[in-house]
Amino acid sequence: MAQTLLFRQTSGKLWMDGAFIESDKAQISIQTHGLHYGSCVFEGERAYGGKIFKSRTHTERLKNSCKLLGFDLPYSVDEFERAKRELQEMSGIEQAYVRPVAWRGATQLGVSAKSNTVHAAIAIWQMNTYFADKMAGIRLTISDWRRPPPVCAPVKAKAAGLYMICTLSKDAAAEAGYNDALMLDYEGRIAECTGAHIFFVRDGELHTPSAECMLDGITRATVLEIAAARGLAVHERHIMPDELSSFSECFIVGSAVEITPVNEIKGVAYTPGELSRQMVEDYDALIHGGQLG
Repeated sequence: MAQTLLFRQTSGKLWMDGAFIESDKAQISIQTHGLHYGSCVFEGERAYGGKIFKSRTHTERLKNSCKLLGFDLPYSVDEFERAKRELQEMSGIEQAYVRPVAWRGATQLGVSAKSNTVHAAIAIWQMNTYFADKMAGIRLTISDWRRPPPVCAPVKAKAAGLYMICTLSKDAAAEAGYNDALMLDYEGRIAECTGAHIFFVRDGELHTPSAECMLDGITRATVLEIAAARGLAVHERHIMPDELSSFSECFIVGSAVEITPVNEIKGVAYTPGELSRQMVEDYDALIHGGQLG
């Protein structure tokens, strides 16, 4: 199943360091610390009908990611929220992808970065459905790369450097004919996909990997809210690869992919069923202004 969009902004305005500028006028130095040493954090957000879903939660996570990387977001949450709203309104894009980013600049180029100025920007572009015909399901392979343990990386930060192995995994999956890759953690347990968390269904109950070595997903938390409102049992636990064949349904969740069912994980087949469909429909209602329960 092909993706239906390109992630890029080729025209229009973006917000950078407190000002709205044309996207083709945005410049950063080649000596930018975030480029050389990965001191960069970001968010991926969606706007529906002109309103950014869980916008403030994303901004608060961005601020926390900065903190985990040892620097401060140079704007308050309220200031950043205002910039996002104004940019979205200025763009006139109703269905949008919003990309806030913060990084250490070029004041000092070296491993040490305490004196570097911190920059921030927000870009926005049109975004519709990530996968066409979601209920057909997507195909996953299993990546050769593993998520690092919490003692080896700031795993709770949405940090650019942590996505290097995700890019390698995603590209390898595409070359092998899959839509994405499922990644294991440092102990060989099921972790997440390259940019989405994963849920499984067994006997009408949900199972999802424990998140101690992964980002605290905002869409994942939303799925847990939907499950609670529906009275569905959820087991957050360690899941081993040899359990894959014991589940009847599977779906991945994230701001970009929303809720997307899976029909295969490297030879293990799933049939997207009623529970997956209900989760897709509930999430769709919620992002368009509906209520849980």
